[in-house]
Formats: sequence, structure tokens, C-alpha cells
Amino acid sequence: MTTLYGVYASRASRAYWMALELDIAFESVPVIQARRLPAGEAPEAAETPLNTRSPAYLAINPMGQIPALLDGDLLMTESLAIPLYLARKHGGPLAPADLMEEAQMLNWTLFAATAVEPHSVAIVLTYDRGEETSEAGMETIARAESALFPAFGVIDRHLVDSPYLVGDRFTAADLNLAEVLRYAQRRAALFDGAPALKDWLARCQSRPAYREMMARRTAELG
Repeated sequence: MTTLYGVYASRASRAYWMALELDIAFESVPVIQARRLPAGEAPEAAETPLNTRSPAYLAINPMGQIPALLDGDLLMTESLAIPLYLARKHGGPLAPADLMEEAQMLNWTLFAATAVEPHSVAIVLTYDRGEETSEAGMETIARAESALFPAFGVIDRHLVDSPYLVGDRFTAADLNLAEVLRYAQRRAALFDGAPALKDWLARCQSRPAYREMMARRTAELG
């Protein structure tokens, strides 16, 4: 049995989406971010709810981050690596067909991690803190958008001639990059200058497995 530790309202969403795409059986063990505990609770002592500073979870991932995947004797703790592994293990169209596709999927995933995610996360965190209209918040968003502009151009130009990132089909690379870009969607106008990217993201997010993942996320947030 594959076990996923985390919650849908976290980077674990990537792993959950992939598991739903593959229609594999998995156990979900809820682990919330320690920052979400009510004020006054001591995260390092709290086992209910299990959180990222609970000793029981730190025994699984000493970095105190979610998600984590336990698959037999294999433990994985990097959220963008988990979908690649699950696709590779279970095969099918979401997995690489050959070494070249595997390299391309890895390349796009590392691009997502380095060229996109730090800046898209800066945007969503600014909104989550309610700071998007403050002077500091607007400056953070402006810097993030400026940093994302060249990355959006790279993605958009690639997608002009192909409906997806690798092999003209939806793969783990699309899933990883789409989830990283979701954080920037609070700035909808940012996507208007990259129409091929915008259309591709809509295709990715129209998939039944994505919609199921988001429905579970919404239910989890109450």
C-alpha cells in the first residue's frame, strides 16, 4: 500500500492529483502544517492533529515538511519528485515512453522548481496573508511577476506548437508545472500575455482527477 502523508491544502496536492490520475489505491494520513494549529498549542507536543512538528511525523520526515510518501521501503519527501516516481512506477501515458521523455520530464520539473515556484509562492502567500493591497505586498507581487515573465515566455513559446510539454500528451511534467503555476493564478492578468500557456493550464485543470483533488481540498478546508 502506498501511504501519502499530508493534506490536500499543501504541496501534497501534487502527489494526490497523480495518485488520482493513476487510479491507484493509497492511504492518506492527514498531517497539517504546524503554523495552522490554533494559537497557544505547542506543535512539537501535539499528536492530534498530527502536524509537521509532531514527534511521530518527524520520525518519518525529520525536515518537518509535507508531503511524504512511503511505498514499501521507499521514503520520498520531495513533492515534485513523488509524481514522477508514481508515474514511472505505474506506467501508462503519464509516464515517460523512453529515456528522452524521462529527461524532458525531469527538465520541466526542475524548471518548475527553480524558475517558477519561488515566485508563484510569493504571490499566493501575499494573498493568504491579506497583504496584497499593502505597499510591501504590492512590491512583493511586482517582483514576483517580473521574475515570472521570462519563464512564462519560455513555456508559452513551447506550447504554441504542442498541446502539452512532452510527447503531445498530458504527463507528469504537465501535472508538476501546472500545480506550481496554480499559486500564481491569483494574478489572472499575468496569464493574458501567454495565451498558449493559459489554454494549456485550462486543459490540465479540466481533467477529472484534478477536479476531484480540488474538491477534496475544498472539503478539507471546510
